[in-house]
Amino acid sequence: VPGVSGGTIAFITGIYEELIESIKSLNAEALRILFKEGIPAFWKYINGAFLVSLFFGIGVSVLTLSKAISYLLLNEPVLLWSFFFGLVLASIFLVAKEITEWKTRVIIAIALGSIVSFFITIATPTHSPEATPFLFLYGFLAIIAMILPGISGAFILLLLGAYSTLIHILNEFRQALSPFNIDALGYYGFKILVFILGCLIGLMAFSRVLSWMFKNYKNTTLALLTGFMIGSLNKIWPWKETTISRLAHEGKPNEAIVPFIQENVWPWNFEHLNDVEKMLSVVPAKDPQILAAVMLMTAGVMLIIILNKYSPENA
Repeated sequence: VPGVSGGTIAFITGIYEELIESIKSLNAEALRILFKEGIPAFWKYINGAFLVSLFFGIGVSVLTLSKAISYLLLNEPVLLWSFFFGLVLASIFLVAKEITEWKTRVIIAIALGSIVSFFITIATPTHSPEATPFLFLYGFLAIIAMILPGISGAFILLLLGAYSTLIHILNEFRQALSPFNIDALGYYGFKILVFILGCLIGLMAFSRVLSWMFKNYKNTTLALLTGFMIGSLNKIWPWKETTISRLAHEGKPNEAIVPFIQENVWPWNFEHLNDVEKMLSVVPAKDPQILAAVMLMTAGVMLIIILNKYSPENA
C-alpha cells in the first residue's frame, strides 16, 4: 500500500532488529558454514525459521491481497487511508517511546527525518520504463524504503511509475494459476523473480547499514525513523482531491482512469471526485465519510496497541 511502510509494521510488532540482523547474516560467512558445518548450523546462523516464515507471509499477502488493495484504493480510498493513518499515528508514539535519551541530536534527527519523508510524499510520480531489467532496479530501491519505518516501498514504486506495472504483473500471474497457463506463468513469473532479486540484493546491502546504525547510534536512529513516520502522515491523510488523473493499463481489459496527483483537503472541504471522475461515476461524490473514517482510524490505533502488547519482545 503506497504510504504504509513494512518497516513500520515490523517495528511495532517487535521484530525489526531481529529482521535486520537476520538479513545481515546472509553473507559469505553463511556460505562457509553451509559447506563446512552443514545445513543445521547454516539454518541456525541465518535464523532460517524466522526468515522463511516472514517471507512466506509476505508472498501470500502479495498474491492474495493485491487485487483487493487495488479495488479499495480506487473505490474506498478514504476508508483505506483512514485505517492506515491510525496505524502509522499510533506507531509514531510506540517508536518514539523507545528513545532513552532526548538530546539535541535526537531532536535534529526527528526534524530531518520528518522533512525528508514529507518531501518524498509530495514528489511528483513519473512514468518509467516497463522493461524487465528495470524491475531489478525498482526492487532494489523499493526494498530499501520498505525496511525503513515511515518510508513506504510501495510509494517509492509509485514515484518511479512502477507501482501499477507491478500490481498488473502480480494480478496476471495470479490469474494464470487457474486455469494453468504455462506461457503466462513463465512470462510473468520471470518478471517477478527479477524484481525479487533486486529486493534481495537491496536488503542484504542496506541491512548492514541499519545494523551498524542501531549498534552505534540507536537513539539517533530511532529518532530518524520516528521522523520518517511523522513526515509520511502527509501521504496517508485520508481526504484528498485528485488534481490529475491518468490511464492505467492502457489497451488492456482492466484499463481504467485512476488518480495520479492528489492534494490533501480538510474533511469539510472534501470532494471525492474531480470533473473527469464525476463523469465516470467511479465512486459516490462529495461523501467525506467522517464517522466511518474516525472509526477506522481508531481501529488502526487499537490494532497497533494490541500488536505491540503481544509482540515477541513484550510477550
